[in-house]
Amino acid sequence: MQNTWMAKTDEIVAKWWVVDATGKTLGRMATQIAEVIRGKNKPTFTPHADTGDFVIVINADKVAMSGAKWDQKSYFRRSRYFGSIKETKAQKMKEIKPEFVVEEAVRLMLPKNKLSYKLINKLKVYSGPNHEHSAQKPEALTFN
Repeated sequence: MQNTWMAKTDEIVAKWWVVDATGKTLGRMATQIAEVIRGKNKPTFTPHADTGDFVIVINADKVAMSGAKWDQKSYFRRSRYFGSIKETKAQKMKEIKPEFVVEEAVRLMLPKNKLSYKLINKLKVYSGPNHEHSAQKPEALTFN
């Protein structure tokens, strides 16, 4: 009888990847980034362990959405007081904080459990072309 191999925390080696978001569709890019952060692209994937890699997204302010989503998509926040809900359209959020648009898309594509809180910290998003992680020697990540 063969046993299923499970990754252990000391065996995992995380790589660093950099993604240029210029002209890429937000949803398609976010699904592929979430897959890399979770580690599903590796043969050593273990559902209950953090086997993923770090991802750096640059040029988040140049990400694209299909159709009229910039005018129709809304982000909501509230302070738990009655009537305190605030709505911000995607176009306005892109002007105010373009990193949030990418972070929120990837965060919602991760599983909703305790592990996802650790996984979202592996995502680093920057609105411009520069990032501060050159010491980790990230490689360019290309999608199909």
